[in-house]
Amino acid sequence: MVASRRGLIFTSIFLGVTALGLAPPPAVAGTFNPERDVGDVVPAWTDLPGTDGRLHSWTDVADRDAVVVVFTCNGCPYAVDYEERINALARRAIAPGSRFAVVAVNSHLVAEDSPEAMRQRAERRGFVFPYLHDASQALARGYGAVRTPEFFLLDRERRIVYMGAFDDATDAAKVTRRHLEDALASLLDGGRPALAETAPVGCSIRFTRRRGGDPPVP
Repeated sequence: MVASRRGLIFTSIFLGVTALGLAPPPAVAGTFNPERDVGDVVPAWTDLPGTDGRLHSWTDVADRDAVVVVFTCNGCPYAVDYEERINALARRAIAPGSRFAVVAVNSHLVAEDSPEAMRQRAERRGFVFPYLHDASQALARGYGAVRTPEFFLLDRERRIVYMGAFDDATDAAKVTRRHLEDALASLLDGGRPALAETAPVGCSIRFTRRRGGDPPVP
């Protein structure tokens, strides 16, 4: 009787969430991600300010078969190490006939990562990808992102097909496995990556403490 009642309660909650047009929370987290697992549909973004002076939304990339979302920042040395690799991938993304997009998100709330500081860095480094400011930190929390840089590859339905590190070495000269690019190639070829999750390597995202919520990630 108790089990049956619990089942009815769960069903009612699920149907209520579905009726509101919201995705139910993931059943389990990934191996390295505290919130999301491969196959989860991730939250959309709406009206996030970019370094180009525009507001960016999910619809900007609606026509792409794949989207690479990277959580990064200005000052983390690991993020800096990957800037050129991200930009090289983004140059392929903006080439004629490309079927994927690259979007970078900064969720830090410190002066070094202010919108103006982001704009200056994007200009100085010649970023060719949208670099967006997640002032509420809701997007980073929704993806379960905890590091900078941390990468997510999404399919046409915006389900996660790969998440984690870009490759296997922060020193570009020592890279032997290109996890993200291999996953992207598999996805665009109609398949699924053999390796779907790796441990992200980088600085901790500086989350603000929420009242009654979790403390910042160590």
